Amino acid sequence: MKFHSGLITYIFLALILINPAYSDVKKGKELSASCAACHGDDGISLNPVWPKLAGQNPKYLASQLHEFKKGPNGNRNNAVMYGIAVNLSDQDIEDLSEYYSSLKSTVGLTKDEYLELGRNIYRGGNMEIKMQACISCHGPNGQGNYAAAIPMLSGQHSQYTYQQLKNFQTSMRSNDYNKMMRNIVHRMTDEEMKAVASYIEGLY
Repeated sequence: MKFHSGLITYIFLALILINPAYSDVKKGKELSASCAACHGDDGISLNPVWPKLAGQNPKYLASQLHEFKKGPNGNRNNAVMYGIAVNLSDQDIEDLSEYYSSLKSTVGLTKDEYLELGRNIYRGGNMEIKMQACISCHGPNGQGNYAAAIPMLSGQHSQYTYQQLKNFQTSMRSNDYNKMMRNIVHRMTDEEMKAVASYIEGLY
C-alpha cells in the first residue's frame, strides 16, 4: 500500500497540533520521587490537606506547576511548591504532568450530613445569589474538561477542596481564568463550601 507524501505530511502535522509537546512518562515517574513525600508514591496523598494528583488533567497540572514556578510574582504563591517547581524545566513539567495523569485515581466518601446540600450546590448552584453550578464546568461526574484544562474534582480530599475554595474566596489564590472561581465562591458560606467539598470527595 502506497501513501501519498502529502497525506503523510498532513497526518504528521495534525498529530503535532493535537499534542505539541512530547512527554516522557518514564522520566516523569523519576522526577516524582521528590513529590512522593506529600503526594504519595501513586499520586494518592495520605494527608487530606495535600491534593491527590493521580488521574488529574495533565494540562491543569502543568498550568499549576508553571504558576507555582512564578513564586511571589504569580497568582498561586506557595513557598513549598515554589521551591520544587522553580527547578523544573518546561519539559520536566510536561513529563510530571503526564505521569500523574496516567495513574489510577481513587474516590472517597461523602458525609451523610453534607450529601443533600453538597449535591444541590454542585448540580444546581444557588440561584438566590446567582451562583453557577459546579457541574457546568467540572461535569456530572467531576471529570473536568481536558481541552480547557479544567481540573478533575472526582474523589479529591474534601479538606483540600474546601481550603482551595477558601483561598479563592479571599483571593489568596487568584489564578482562575477571568475570575471564574472567585466570582462563584465569593458569597458562599463556610457550610456550603464544606458541603460541596464533601460531595466532591464521593463523586464519581
